[in-house]
Formats: sequence, structure tokens, C-alpha cells
Amino acid sequence: MTALPDYDSPLLLKTLLEKRGFGMQKKFGQNFLVNRAQREKLVDALDLSDASTVWEIGPGLGSMTSILLDRNAELVAFEIDRGFCEILRELFEDKNNFTLIEGDVLKNWTKAMDLKGIPSRLFGNLPYNIAAAIIGDMISAGIRFDMIVITVQKEVALRIAAKPGTEDYSSFSVLCQWAYNVSTIMDLAGGSFWPRPNVTSRAVKMAKKADWPMCKSPAIFMQILRALFSSRRKTVKNNLAAWLTQASIVSENETADTEAARILSEAGIDPGARAETLSLKEFLALSDVVARK
Repeated sequence: MTALPDYDSPLLLKTLLEKRGFGMQKKFGQNFLVNRAQREKLVDALDLSDASTVWEIGPGLGSMTSILLDRNAELVAFEIDRGFCEILRELFEDKNNFTLIEGDVLKNWTKAMDLKGIPSRLFGNLPYNIAAAIIGDMISAGIRFDMIVITVQKEVALRIAAKPGTEDYSSFSVLCQWAYNVSTIMDLAGGSFWPRPNVTSRAVKMAKKADWPMCKSPAIFMQILRALFSSRRKTVKNNLAAWLTQASIVSENETADTEAARILSEAGIDPGARAETLSLKEFLALSDVVARK
């Protein structure tokens, strides 16, 4: 096995890449956490047990990978950069608990699931452009992990944990909090990374809720969630009426408006409210009323 690089030295990491003729690709959001204590803290947050199964997204040069493997995790790593994949194979090819999947995780995670099953943990430093997509897609598909520990741009973390009535609250917030209990691990300033990003990152822990899905029909819940946030300036009554019409589930001899008003009344929701003011509990109640139709 090739010796592990000094993951705490930006200079040595830069030298390694230059010798290989590799360049950092901004489109992949490549930034390495060059603080061993912070890397250890992130892995600690996973609450690993012996032979925990873990998906790591974007291992880069393997700074977190090496810690996960040392803690006996059964690890599947997704890396899109071909040059980094070459290094990862050299570093960890002798590890029986390491599997590398090369390519875009958004295109490959379902294949990995078919091959290896759903792991107990999800881990990674997620670029802004895929963070919401990967988490949202998995929850929407009914795929949940016992624990997720991800580092994302702070604005994404704020969306994940946002409360009703706040600027960052969105359908993505509700989706995440429907499936997981969300907490903050720590903020990571730009100086914690190399190359230094111009944003603050936040590490977030998401623990699977035991009583999920808490509604009669997850499919209807997600449809209503998307519909009510589709036009944020419109009231929930107007958005719900539009969805009822589109879904062709308006009762005979009743207009979409009157049907929407009746449903909202039964769910105990103000028809003049807007989606960003509704709690998870209210979205669940609303979906259950519709599911009984």
C-alpha cells in the first residue's frame, strides 16, 4: 500500500497533486479538511459500531476514508474525479472493507444499493450543487439511514434545520425533518479547508426518526408538500385547489376551491396561510385528510 499523505499539510497535498498532474476541479466542490481533530470529530458523530456499513460521498484523497477504515467500517466510497480514484485505489486497495464506485453519486447510488444494500450510515462533504438533490432524492425514494453526518455550505444546513415562518424554511426543510431529527455538530470556517473556500461550512447530524412516516400515505404527503410550496406567494388554499384539479381528485358536484376549503378546515389549517408558515405536523394532518378521500 502507498503511504498515506499528510492530510494536514496543504503544501504537501498540493505537491502530491502537482506530481500527478492533477488539478483541483471547482465544479466538483473539491476542498480538503486539513484539521485532524475536526475530521475525528465528524467521524465520532457517526456513532460507529463494529462493521457499520457506511457510504462516503466525495472521499477526495482519503483523509476521512482512512479514519473510517481504521474504525472497521464496511465502506463504499463514491468519487467522481478519476485522478482521485487512482490515488484512492493505491492507498486502500488492500483493504477488504473498502469499495470504490467511480462516477457521479447521483447516477450511481441506486446501483450501489442494489449491489450492497442500504448502509446504516451516510457521510461526506457535499458540494452545494448536489447536497439537496442527494438527500431529497433518497428520502423521496423511502431510503433512510440510521445516521447521516454531512458537511455542507452553511446556507444548505440552515435550510435543512429551518423552522416554520423563517426565511430558510422550504419543502426541503420539511422533507428532512419528516425523516430525521436534525442537529448541528459544528461550523467550519474557510481556513479549515484547502483550498480555502469563500463560504462557511456546517456539519449536520441527521438521526433517523423511529416513528416514520407518521402519515397514511407518504406519496400523498410528498405531493402536497411540493404543491403547497410551488407558488410561495399564493395561499395554501389556492395551491391546494390547483393540485386537486391537476390530480383530478375533486369530488363530484364540488369545485376545487370549495374542496380545498373543506379539506383545510378538517385539517385545522387557515386557508389564508402560506406554506412557509405550516409545521410538519400540519402538513402530515393535511395529507391524512386527503388520503381519506
